[in-house]
Amino acid sequence: MKQNYIFLALVILIGFVSCTNDFTDINTDPNGTTKDEASAKYFITNPQYNLYAQGRYAYWRAQLIHTDRYAGYFCFGFSNCWWSDDLAYSYSSGYTDASWDWLDEHLSGLDTYIKLTEEGGDFENEQMYATGLIMKGLYYQMFTDIFGEIPYNQAANPNIILPEFDEQIDIYKGIIDDLDMAMSIIGNETVSGVGINNLSDNDLYCQGDMQKWKKLANTLKLRIAIRAYGAPGENFSRTAVSEAILANLFLETEADNVLLEKDVEIDQQSSGAYGDIWHNFGGFGSKWTVGEQLINYLQDFNDPRLAFYAKPALGGIFGFKQPELASDPEPHDYFFERVRHIRDKIAYVVGNTDFYQEFTDSVAFSLPENTLFIGQPTRFSAGIKTYAKWEFYSQPAETIIAPKGKGAEKPFNELIITTGECYLLRAQAAVLGLSGENAQAMYQEGIRFEMSLWGVSDGDIQNFLNNSSMGQLNGTIDQQLEKIAIQRWISKYTDGFEGWAIVRKSGYPTELAKGVSNNKLYYIGGNIGNKYPQRMRYGNRTYTTNGTNTNAANTRQGADLQNTKLWFVK
Repeated sequence: MKQNYIFLALVILIGFVSCTNDFTDINTDPNGTTKDEASAKYFITNPQYNLYAQGRYAYWRAQLIHTDRYAGYFCFGFSNCWWSDDLAYSYSSGYTDASWDWLDEHLSGLDTYIKLTEEGGDFENEQMYATGLIMKGLYYQMFTDIFGEIPYNQAANPNIILPEFDEQIDIYKGIIDDLDMAMSIIGNETVSGVGINNLSDNDLYCQGDMQKWKKLANTLKLRIAIRAYGAPGENFSRTAVSEAILANLFLETEADNVLLEKDVEIDQQSSGAYGDIWHNFGGFGSKWTVGEQLINYLQDFNDPRLAFYAKPALGGIFGFKQPELASDPEPHDYFFERVRHIRDKIAYVVGNTDFYQEFTDSVAFSLPENTLFIGQPTRFSAGIKTYAKWEFYSQPAETIIAPKGKGAEKPFNELIITTGECYLLRAQAAVLGLSGENAQAMYQEGIRFEMSLWGVSDGDIQNFLNNSSMGQLNGTIDQQLEKIAIQRWISKYTDGFEGWAIVRKSGYPTELAKGVSNNKLYYIGGNIGNKYPQRMRYGNRTYTTNGTNTNAANTRQGADLQNTKLWFVK
C-alpha cells in the first residue's frame, strides 16, 4: 500500500540524516541519494499518524483504557472482563506512564519536521513549515487538555535540558499565535511546491492541499478559543472567535473533512486500531461494551447513527443465585440491590421488567437475542461485575473493531477535525453571542455532516432534523448549549480525547459529568473518590528527569491527581 512505501522512505531518510548534518555531503557519493531527491515530505507522515493512530501499546492504554472510557463511549467491568470498570479511575502508574511517555516522545518527530522546513533548515519550505505549526497546535492542544501544564515554550530548545512547564492559558495563546502565523504564510497558495516539494500523498491529513490546511488551522483556532471562553483570566477568546468567523475560512464540505485513513497493512505495533486489540488477545479480556449514556441518547432521540455505532446486545437467558452468607457478608447482603439495579437499567430500554423474575434466593433474566441496544453503565464496581453479563450490553459496530488487513470491513477512519464539528462550533459561537451567524442553520448542518460521515442516508438525516426534538436548536440559551454539547460529544465517538474534553468543559451529559454514587454499585475510591476525572496524572518519568519543574507545575495547577480541574474547565 502507498502509505507503507512512504513510511519506508521515511525510515531510509532518517537513517542517512543521522549520518550527516550537512545534506550537501550527500552529493559527494555519486551512487547515493542526492539532495535533489530528498525532501521534508518524507518526514511529515510519522508525526501525523503517531498522534491519532499511535502504536498499539499507547492506543490501548491512553485511548481505550483512559479517554474513551472517561468520555463514556466504552466500558469494561462486565462479568467476563479481565478488569472491573474501575480501571483508570483507580490510578495505575503503568497505564498512565504509557500515555505520558507517548505524548512526551511525540514531539521529537514533529520538531524534526519543523526544524527541517523552517527558515535556514536543510529542507527550507515555508508552506511545509506552516503545516508543521498547525500539527504542533493539534499536538499541544491534545497534550495540555489531558495533563494541564506541560513543557511548551522551552520543550524543543536543544540548549535546555530541563524545560519549564507552561500554564495552560499561555499554551492556548501560543497555539493560536502559531495558527495565525501558519495561515498568514499559506496565503493563497494551493500546494507546498512542485515535484519533490509537493507534499501530495505523503500528507495523510490534507493530501497536500494548502487551502485545506488553512481551513483546518482556522477551525482549530475556533475550537481552542471556544474551549478557553470563560476560563479564569482569559481575555483573548472573544477576539479569536471573531477573527475566525470573519476569516470565513472553514471546513464546509464533505471533502473538507480532515481524517486519517486507516492503513490496513502497516504493523499494529507502529500504528494501532481498535481491532488490533479486540481480535488479538484471548477471550473477553480484550473486549469492551458501549456506554449507557451514548446508547440512550442515540436511542431516545431516534438518532440514525445508533446502528453505525453499536450492535444489539446478544441477549439470552441467565440466572443468578444469591451467595451464601459467609465470613464476608457483602456479596450476600447486596445481591438483590445489585441485580435489581441492572434490571432497572435494562428496563429503561425495554420499557418494562417482564424479562426479569425474582425468587427467594435467586433471579433470572431473559432477553431477546440480537434485538435490543443496551448500553453498559459507566464505572461499575467489582461487586456488581458478576451480574453484568457480557450478553446484556451492546458491542461496538463492526466498522469500529474491524481488524486491519483482514476481512471485508475496513476500520473507521481516525477523526482529526470534521466539517460537522466546524459547523457545531459555529453554532456554539452564535448562541454564546460571539458571532452573528444563524445558530439553527449551523447546528443542523453540523448534524447533517456528522451523520453523513458515518454513512447515514440523506433521507434518514432529514427525518431526524425534521422530527427529533434534538434536531432543532430551540429552548433557552442553556438548553441550546446543552444540545450543541451533546451533539459534539456524540460526534466524537472513537475520539475519547476530544469527547472527554467536551464533557469536562460543558458538564454534559450530566449523568456522566456528575460522577457516581453508591459504592456497592459503582467504583468510589482512591484520590478520585466519586468524582468525574478531570485530568490524567503526570508520568513517573517526568518526576525522575525533570522533577523540580514538574513539582512547580503542581504548585500552580493543583495536586497531581485525577480530580484536579484544569484551567479551561474552571
